[in-house]
Amino acid sequence: MQRSPEKLTALVRSVVEPMGYELVGVEYLSGYQGGNLLRVYIDGEEGIQLDDCTRVSHQLSGVLDVEDPIPGEYNLEVSSPGMDRPLFTKEHFERFVGHKVNIKLSSTLPGRRKYKGVLKGIEESEVLIEVDGTLFRLPFDQIQDARLVPEF
Repeated sequence: MQRSPEKLTALVRSVVEPMGYELVGVEYLSGYQGGNLLRVYIDGEEGIQLDDCTRVSHQLSGVLDVEDPIPGEYNLEVSSPGMDRPLFTKEHFERFVGHKVNIKLSSTLPGRRKYKGVLKGIEESEVLIEVDGTLFRLPFDQIQDARLVPEF
């Protein structure tokens, strides 16, 4: 998860939440497929439809044009979190305790960067994940990407 700067996330939140949506997270990807991408994940009580994404994108585009928080050109993408929902905040990790997750770290820790297992909780600044019967404590600030594993 390429977390965006707090100032940018706060600006996006100031648009999304008054519209009645939950801001799941914001990613800014520099050099994404030859350009820059601002990806905004939203959710709602009834889920998210294409019309919801269109409404938020239209409103957010206007605010971003006026505030101009990102230098240069970029593409704006507004989407639902999907079944492999990204986890951005400590609150997200608390909310989904007991679910299977994929976690990728920004650096190697206990000889590996990728973990797939059951989310056991969060204690202070560490995320607890059980992988094949072994409990790992991963520093929250080293998590590059964390997503739920869809279960069918």
